[in-house]
Amino acid sequence: MSEIPGTASGVVWQSSPPGSIYDYIKVASFSIGPDGLVDQWSRRAADLFGLTAEQVRGKDPVEAFLPAELRLRGHRKVAEILDGKEWTGLVPFRAPGGRRAHGLAEIYVMPSEARDGRQAALCIVVDVRALRRIESDLASSQAIFGQSPFGFLLFGTDLTVQRANRRFAAVFGGEAEQHRGRTVHDYLPRAEAEHLDAALRRVLESGESVTDLQVSGTVPGGGGERRHWSVNLYRVHGGSGRPIGVAGVGTDVTRRQIAAREAASARRNLALLNEAGARIGNSLDLETTARELLDVAVPGFCDLASVDLYQALLTGEEAPPGQFGPAHESYGGGSADLRRVAFASAVSDAPLAASTGGTPPVALGEVHRYPFNSACATALRTAAVRALPEGEGGLVQSALAVPMVAHDTVVGLVQFARAKGSEPFGERDRALAVELAARAAVCIDNARLYRREHERALILQRSLLPPGDPEAAGLDIACRYLPGTTATEVGGDWFDVIELPGHRTALVVGDVMGRGLRAAVAMGELRTAVRTLALLDLEPAEVLSALDEIARGLGGPGTRAQVRRSGAAGP
Repeated sequence: MSEIPGTASGVVWQSSPPGSIYDYIKVASFSIGPDGLVDQWSRRAADLFGLTAEQVRGKDPVEAFLPAELRLRGHRKVAEILDGKEWTGLVPFRAPGGRRAHGLAEIYVMPSEARDGRQAALCIVVDVRALRRIESDLASSQAIFGQSPFGFLLFGTDLTVQRANRRFAAVFGGEAEQHRGRTVHDYLPRAEAEHLDAALRRVLESGESVTDLQVSGTVPGGGGERRHWSVNLYRVHGGSGRPIGVAGVGTDVTRRQIAAREAASARRNLALLNEAGARIGNSLDLETTARELLDVAVPGFCDLASVDLYQALLTGEEAPPGQFGPAHESYGGGSADLRRVAFASAVSDAPLAASTGGTPPVALGEVHRYPFNSACATALRTAAVRALPEGEGGLVQSALAVPMVAHDTVVGLVQFARAKGSEPFGERDRALAVELAARAAVCIDNARLYRREHERALILQRSLLPPGDPEAAGLDIACRYLPGTTATEVGGDWFDVIELPGHRTALVVGDVMGRGLRAAVAMGELRTAVRTLALLDLEPAEVLSALDEIARGLGGPGTRAQVRRSGAAGP
């Protein structure tokens, strides 16, 4: 019976609920009258000993139940009890003619008074086998509960903590008993606590277990580090099958989460590198290559990014200011002019000229300089990646300044940034940022070298062609040199007008197979040879024959000289 306050009289008597301790421990009772004979016999005593009240009442319990060798001692104990002494002990018993053959009972005997005031005794009997089972179950439960390497909580039907083990208390602080009465909101952030609370209610109501429920939070003394747990929940029932709460077992899976995150990051980085290899460098245009880099990086790697190239590189100067020696000391000191050639953002409210990490906003196409002591200037001077402070307005929480290095030359700077809410850059991310910038830098430097060779070849070719409109006595000559495409702009095609003795004029059109500087040089050599041979006053056939011999020794693989058309004209 239990007392429950809250009624008009203040107390209500209520039977113990099913599943209480008395369902596990079968407590029996009987009484011994002043004459030493059984006076009252409970139904549970009948179940325990296998004898009815009619079979036992009025008999000497010592003679009826104890083995012969214990009866003398039993009579002495009964006499002592009837003299007013209490006694507790284990008593073997037998039930002649009953359903039970032999057993062992734990009996607590206390003095009482009969109706006439004489001394009597009340005996409380518990079957020792039931006690031993409970003791064994308790010991096993305590061993599992107390020695478990996992955190364990037992929630009541009101979802407050009824019990916590030492492992849980070691993580969240205090003694295990101090956690009684708390809720999940005392341990987890609001969103995580509501998620776990909803799961607890579902388990309590439906009886369906929940496995591997992922929750995260911080613990006291953990330095604010976020921890991750895998939680299993199952409903707990009493002896009668009535739900009495929910048990939760939590396993710290922080290391597993970190390993999984690193593996996912490695796979993502590999995929980004593969994509970079396929998409960056498809054009020989410097600014297009810079945009291709950002197309790969945003949003797959970062939220905002920009590319600055040295202005000298873009204007075609011979020595770019970013060249550095073995000591990695920048030739330009990090203060040379740069131009913002590309900018990309996956943040909808980021302005076009947004700062990507602690630097003044720079508009696309703007020529600018970084302050000497800034992280960006340091990255350019040392050719090493540098972390940048938060960006303007709190938009950026993590940013990197990565120099673009190719063939010991710094050609520019890439800034990668992640906005608030994204995961900050780690060491793996820094390595990937350097690799992405290096791949783009090689492509940009190759484009620079190609453009330089192209311009030199173009200058050479134009210098070797006849200047202006050729003039010849007695002839009106008109000419136009027009390449088929930009790719064939620099090649070995040429024309010439040569005045010969006897008022004659030679018109020559030739072609050296191939493109570039080598073809232009071969064209110049052949043009000189044609002029020399023509001035010897040879016949056109003889000039061509000699020219063919000369062409065989010119050029190299991929360069083949051929005189396509020649002729001579006179007045």
